[in-house]
Amino acid sequence: MARTSDHQERRQQVAAAVERIITADGLNAVTVAKTAAEAGISVGLVQHYFRSKDEMLLFAYGHALERFEQRVTALVGRAEAVGTRIEHIVLDALAESMPLDAERRREWRVALAFTGRAADDPRLGELKVAALRRTRALIAQALINAKECGEVAPEVDEHVAAARIAAYADGLAAHLYADPEGLTPDATLAALGDHLAGVFTGQCALRHREPGERPEG
Repeated sequence: MARTSDHQERRQQVAAAVERIITADGLNAVTVAKTAAEAGISVGLVQHYFRSKDEMLLFAYGHALERFEQRVTALVGRAEAVGTRIEHIVLDALAESMPLDAERRREWRVALAFTGRAADDPRLGELKVAALRRTRALIAQALINAKECGEVAPEVDEHVAAARIAAYADGLAAHLYADPEGLTPDATLAALGDHLAGVFTGQCALRHREPGERPEG
């Protein structure tokens, strides 16, 4: 058991080094040798865990996606525990994927680099598509739950609305990353909030919260 844990920790150490190189110099700068130096281990050890650079990149991208999704899951759990409207849970979850501060901007740079490479790498592309589908599915489930409690009107098609919300959030994130002076983080969140307010128009019968109302504290 310990050996399996050590194996996974070492692979994650390499993945973290890949992300740091991408952040500093871009994805094209990533090599096995440079990654080994960044991780503080030998080239041979990197090659022990990854048979090729492509395999190393594939793991690094998957690890980044997994880490982000775990963070969102924890965020949703905390919000549900205090009775937050589903509208605001969706807003806060989507905000985690936006370059709103230095750390999330760094994460977005890494994600953007992998997205670009995914156009020519089918295995990276599969990870990207799966992540997009999970996002739309989670938003759609949130909309179903919101219809049950009254936040969203019964006639709303949750799959169409989820696609629109996901695309709108992705577009805002892309504009914010490319032009942070022209579109500020506050303006980005305000725009996303306005868009969601047009979907989540009702009072939550279970949480007894009006549209736009958050828990105190």
